[in-house]
Amino acid sequence: MRTRLLPLLVVLMAGILVALGLPLAVSFAAAEQQRVVVDRIDDTVRFASLAQFVSDAAASGSEGADERRETLQTELARYHELYGIRVGIFLRDDNAMARAPGWWNLPDTGEGRRAFEEALAGRRSHDPPQVWPWQPDGRLVVASPVVLDGDVVAVVVTDSPTGAMRARILRGWLVIVGGLAAAMLVAFGAALRLTSWVLRPVRILDAATHDIATGRLNSRVAASGGPPELKRLAHSFNEMADHVEEVLEQQRAFVADASHQLRNPLAALLLRIELLALELPEGNAEIASVRAEGKRLTQVLDDLLNLALAEHTSAELTLVDVGALAAERVAAWRPLAEEKGVRLSEGGRAAVTGWADPIAFSSALDAVIDNALKFTPEGERVTVTAEARDRYAAVVVADRGPGLTEDELTRVGDRFWRSGRHQNIKGSGLGLAISRSLLTAGGGFLAYENNPPHGLRVTVAVPRTAPEL
Repeated sequence: MRTRLLPLLVVLMAGILVALGLPLAVSFAAAEQQRVVVDRIDDTVRFASLAQFVSDAAASGSEGADERRETLQTELARYHELYGIRVGIFLRDDNAMARAPGWWNLPDTGEGRRAFEEALAGRRSHDPPQVWPWQPDGRLVVASPVVLDGDVVAVVVTDSPTGAMRARILRGWLVIVGGLAAAMLVAFGAALRLTSWVLRPVRILDAATHDIATGRLNSRVAASGGPPELKRLAHSFNEMADHVEEVLEQQRAFVADASHQLRNPLAALLLRIELLALELPEGNAEIASVRAEGKRLTQVLDDLLNLALAEHTSAELTLVDVGALAAERVAAWRPLAEEKGVRLSEGGRAAVTGWADPIAFSSALDAVIDNALKFTPEGERVTVTAEARDRYAAVVVADRGPGLTEDELTRVGDRFWRSGRHQNIKGSGLGLAISRSLLTAGGGFLAYENNPPHGLRVTVAVPRTAPEL
C-alpha cells in the first residue's frame, strides 16, 4: 500500500510546487525586464530633453545649433560605448539627428518600427514583449518622443541587448528551482513520515491477520499509533479475534468431548457384536458387515479426537533434518509398498534442515505417503524427494495414481472430504486435515498439484528459519 500511496502524495506535492513555481518564475522574469525597461525609459527621456534643446536652437537659427548637435552626438557615442546600447534620435522622415553607432538605422519592420511610430503619435511606446533566457537574439526597443511647441519633431530610440538581463533571469530561475527542489525533499520526507504513521497500524493488522490465518490464534494488534479510525479498527479486530478464538475453542472442546464420550458406548456395542457373532454360524455376512462398520466408526472417532488435539496443541519446534525424517518414513512404509506392488523410492538432497515438530512432521508424512500408496496402482512408482527452497524446507511426495480434478484440488484436505470417485477406498477423510493442523501450528503447510501425465504431487513444507510463535 505504501508503494501506491507514497507516489500519489509525491505527485500531488510536485504538482503544487510546480503550480507555485511557474508563476513565480514568470513574475521574476517580468520584473527583471521591467527594471531594464524603466532604465531605458529614463535614458530616452534624458536624450529627448537634449534633442529638444538642439531642435529649439536649430528652429531659432542660433549659431550654437551645430555645437549643440555635436555635444548630443558625443553623449550618444559615450552612452553606446559604455553600455553597448544602440541609441538614435530620428526625425519624422527617418533621417538621424544623431546616432551611435553611426551606421545604425531604423528597421523598416518589427518592434523598432512599431515603437518609432507610436512615439511619432505622441505616445511612449508600449512595453516590449517578454524576452526569455532561451532567446539569444532578443532585444529591447524603447522610444520616446521629442516635443517642440506641442509637436513631435523627432523620436529617441534605444535598442538594448539582453544578454545580461537573460543571465540574471536564468540565475534567478536556478535559485527558484533550487528552492523548489529543497521544498520537494522536505515534502518527500514529510510524506515518508506521514505514510509510515498512517500505514504502521495497517502493517501490524496485516501481520496479525496472517498469523491468525496460519493458526496462531493468540495474535493481537496493539493500537498504539496511527489515525483514530485505524485505532478503532484495531480494537474491533482484537474483539473479533477473541470471539473467533472462543468459538473455535468451543468447537474443539465439543469435538473432543463428543469423541471421548462416544468411544465407551461404541466399545460396548462392538463387544456385544462379538458376543453375538459367537452365537451365529461362522462367516455370517451381516455380522461381518456390522463389525466392519463398527471398526470404521471407531477410526472416525479416533481421528476426530486426534484432530481436536492437533488444533489445540501448540507446536514444539526444533531444527530437524527433514531429509533424514523423510528417509526414515520411506523405510517404514516400504514393506507395505512392496506388498501392494508399488515402488516407493526416496531422493533429493542429503541434508535439508527446517524448523518443525518432529512428531507432527512425521505424522504428516505418514498421512501423505499412506494416501499415495492407497491410490497408486500396482507396478507404478511413488517418489519422496527432499528439497531446500527459498524460505521453506520441503518434502514432495509424487504418485502415479488417478490424480484430482481442478475442482477437487481446491477441496482436498478439508475435513471429511473424499473424492466421489474413490468412496470405496478405506479412510475417514480426516488424515490430511489433521496433518494440515499439525503443520500450520508450526508455520508449515501442505500444498497439492497434479503430477503430469497423471497422479498427484503433495508438498509438505516447514520454515527454514525459526518462526515467531
